[in-house]
Amino acid sequence: MSASLDSGPHRPPQTTPPQTTLRHRLAELRGPATVPRPLDARALAALAANPGCRRRAILDGAGVDKTALAAKLGAPSSFGQSQYAIARGNAFEAKVKADGGRELLALLGITEPGTVDVPELAAAGPEGRAARTALTLREATAAGRWALLDHPMLALEVAGSPVYLEPDAVVVHPDGRWTVVEIKSFPMIDGAADASKVGAAARQAAVYVLALDRIAAHTEGATVAHRVLLVCPKDFSNLPTGSAVDVRKQVAVTRRQLARLTRIEEIADALPEGVTFDVAECSAEQLASAVECVPHAYAPECLSACELAFHCRTRARAADAVTTLGRSVRGELGCLTTIGAVLAAARGESGDPDDPAVDALRRARALRAEALEAAAGGAGAVAEVSACR
Repeated sequence: MSASLDSGPHRPPQTTPPQTTLRHRLAELRGPATVPRPLDARALAALAANPGCRRRAILDGAGVDKTALAAKLGAPSSFGQSQYAIARGNAFEAKVKADGGRELLALLGITEPGTVDVPELAAAGPEGRAARTALTLREATAAGRWALLDHPMLALEVAGSPVYLEPDAVVVHPDGRWTVVEIKSFPMIDGAADASKVGAAARQAAVYVLALDRIAAHTEGATVAHRVLLVCPKDFSNLPTGSAVDVRKQVAVTRRQLARLTRIEEIADALPEGVTFDVAECSAEQLASAVECVPHAYAPECLSACELAFHCRTRARAADAVTTLGRSVRGELGCLTTIGAVLAAARGESGDPDDPAVDALRRARALRAEALEAAAGGAGAVAEVSACR
């Protein structure tokens, strides 16, 4: 019996891991030569606030620079922090953490920084840093001592894709509690700060709490505190002051919203062949066509949370979509998805009379007509009296 060169033990065919295939697909969407833009907690909180927007999900999942994309589409957005605000925030954070974090630890009631461990968290790449952070958290919890983790790296799976997050700090208590520290440069005047800014910080911190929960679930004796420490400048000075913020509500909402996100690979598989969001290589027309291939869920709230908001608003207005009026209005109108359909239903030209939304619109139109008629009659009577005088 002769043997061929290919003879030998049978080897099963090699298959490409699904995660590798997804990464390759996302790289194609982003542009092979483009460095991916990482998701941070602020962007993740905004994504969780609008889980129905597939457009943002795929662009964020692929690491597309939405600021550059919006500019090339002709709808640049002013969304984001100014360079001055970023520099001011970095300077304040450096002051809070100076001298071994003395001022930060004082806000926790620790007067002797020497009793607090400050472990080194350096490692190669985000995956390495996340693994090192998880190991350090477990070791610090087992030691039963205070520990301050400066800029740890946390991992969280979002829509089937890993996201790496970097909180300002995490404090490990001797009893095994882990507390997230958020350092912000907006002032806390007379013990209170701007409610909208505190709310945004709470939603951002909730993402960190969710990521820590994954590690704590596999760490004996560890619990994640649902009250985060918010550190801000006191009054009009540069002195830090702290406030405990309960983020249980934000954690529950964010967990539920992230669970609703469509998996990234499902969105990518639904795209036509050859679609790419390569800002450097594609023309504005090509990018506009690619963006329109992905459904969006525009709402006025997007203007303060997404770089593509102006572009999506223009498209929503062109489509006469009721989403331009807000999510609450959209929810009340049910199956009426365009402003034209809403007006036609109110006038009795279309729509099911048994539909509660249609019935409410017609009653509202009738009440408006009565009010206008009464106002017109009252104005006529006043004019007649004035003429008699």
